[in-house]
Amino acid sequence: MKAQEKETVFNLLKKAADSLYGYSAPEFSTMPIFTDDPEPLAHAQEQNQPQPQDEKATQDAMTGKPASNEGAETKTEAPVPASDAPATHEPLSLLSLGAKIRACRNCPLCNGRTNAVPGQGAEKPAVLVIGEGPGEEEDKQGLPFVGPAGQLLDKMLASIQLDRHVNCYIANTVKCRPPYNRDPSPTEAAACRAFLDAQIHLLKPRMILAVGKVALRNLLAIEGEFSLNKYRGKLFDLNGIPLCVTYHPSALLRNADFKRPAWEDLKFFKSKLLEVMPDYADGFVQKN
Repeated sequence: MKAQEKETVFNLLKKAADSLYGYSAPEFSTMPIFTDDPEPLAHAQEQNQPQPQDEKATQDAMTGKPASNEGAETKTEAPVPASDAPATHEPLSLLSLGAKIRACRNCPLCNGRTNAVPGQGAEKPAVLVIGEGPGEEEDKQGLPFVGPAGQLLDKMLASIQLDRHVNCYIANTVKCRPPYNRDPSPTEAAACRAFLDAQIHLLKPRMILAVGKVALRNLLAIEGEFSLNKYRGKLFDLNGIPLCVTYHPSALLRNADFKRPAWEDLKFFKSKLLEVMPDYADGFVQKN
């Protein structure tokens, strides 16, 4: 097989892996230097017998004269331009992923954004919190959950010894604000899903807390209408990571009756987190 053919196969496999992962697959981060396979040995009889191409070549072979190269074409391989050299890819990081998110134009939400909102938190979190999408304040600041709902979320997390600067990371299903804070459409969520999957892959949280129906619907691929109560107080598996759900903080601001059941959800979540990571609260300091 020729080196060029090997490069073509490599690029096809890389494209398939990138599509599956949703980001640049580490196994294909650097293209190896391929070489042509050696030509198979000719049959011994063909090696030992002269192969004259014309009458003069036959006479030369019979008289022992070296074959003439007159009229023969000399092939030389052109040097490979520097621009055609195999490209190298930097390993994916939260920083480079954030840059990709800010430059993304995969769906119409990018047209109305002030800032894309990749996420915020500890690089090695015990918990990944996933909401639905940025609101007005989040769009202005480029940070998740910084408006009234975000302030309430911080208090909810602090009640179970979680902090976005210590042991928690906060992200959203979509990274740009939907108009008028409406729910993101399935198409918009699908356009952002590769980014969310990449965040989960990089962060490797011990547990995930989904806040609200939109996050749960997209994470567990739930179709049609459903009641959040059906999924509360239960443990689900997202590619090997335990997941629980509770109300979105915005719902608690609209309806105070949800605060008591939300507290029950948080206690349940904490009990499961202690099972997989008993020391998750190390370094947490309660703020007044």
